[in-house]
Amino acid sequence: MYLLKSHYPVKRICSLNNALPTYSTGTQIVNLSTGTSKSKPLVPNEPAGPSVVSGKIPGPNSVRLLQELNSIQQANSVQLFANYGQSVGNYLLDMDQNWILDCFTQISSIPLGYNHPDLLKVFENSNNVKTMLNRPALGVFPDGEWPTKIKKVLLGVAPKGLSSHVTTMMCGSCSNENAFKNIFFWYRNKERGDLSDFPPEDISSCMKNQSPGSPDLCFLSFEGAFHGRTLGALSTTRSKYIHKIDAPSFDWPVAPFPKYQYPLETYQSENKKEDESSLAAVDELFESQRKKGRPIAGVIVEPIQAEGGDNEASPEFFQKLQAIVKKGPYGGAVVPIPPLNDMIDELPLLQSSSDSGH
Repeated sequence: MYLLKSHYPVKRICSLNNALPTYSTGTQIVNLSTGTSKSKPLVPNEPAGPSVVSGKIPGPNSVRLLQELNSIQQANSVQLFANYGQSVGNYLLDMDQNWILDCFTQISSIPLGYNHPDLLKVFENSNNVKTMLNRPALGVFPDGEWPTKIKKVLLGVAPKGLSSHVTTMMCGSCSNENAFKNIFFWYRNKERGDLSDFPPEDISSCMKNQSPGSPDLCFLSFEGAFHGRTLGALSTTRSKYIHKIDAPSFDWPVAPFPKYQYPLETYQSENKKEDESSLAAVDELFESQRKKGRPIAGVIVEPIQAEGGDNEASPEFFQKLQAIVKKGPYGGAVVPIPPLNDMIDELPLLQSSSDSGH
């Protein structure tokens, strides 16, 4: 069987009536206690299972297309070429007519699978098509329905304490970059004493990339973290050397992320020591960076590390990490970033417009 594999852990569905969990593949629900399965296609007309007719993957058509693409751009990361018009549900159809069970899901960006009928209906609304066609610059010329969409779709599901403001971005990396900048702005605003105007020295020095206008601040991240490949985000990424090598980066600190032993109930004391060791390192980095004259303005951490390995930490670890951050000169908060590609796209906003009849 050929699978498109993701870096993300399999979703586990806990059963209240059985000690053993069930696992969802999208097309089947399998009960591990009985070994029985119940067919439940997510999307109508899904294939019954994977099928390889080209002998191997990539097949000849994908190989030919890759040669063509490589002649005009660097395409060494391409695995195969897909037929998105005919792909359905959890199954990707490639250009050699191979049906592949897709566990990669376009870097976890299509949780409902390919060509889901409910999502296709969104684009039956001509206004939604026009929105995509005209691609409004939302920071300058937003659509007249934009405030309503923001309130209904995003603020309506915002986490507790974060339901009053929202900033929309295009991708995971640029979301992190914008978060970094906002925290740096906040930090400098506190240092200045909430002045309404920028000092002339700050204005002139920032144009030369010099202090104080370009302050020597930093962000703390963790070993194994993946936060993106743009230049600022890449400085906080610590998962694989191939992402970082040969790219200039900020001299920003890194702390160890807890590495647990399993099963958790057997290794409670060992894992608690892992938490304590990591937290002690974070505390020390805050102090050493302050003495160095490059204070830590913010901390970025994944609740579950994905690309850097399937690494989790306890609720107590994150609570104590938050407490360390709040000891800083201006208080503050940890930036808990989901796995980079768990981002919100524009489809729910379009669906909101469709549901309202506009």
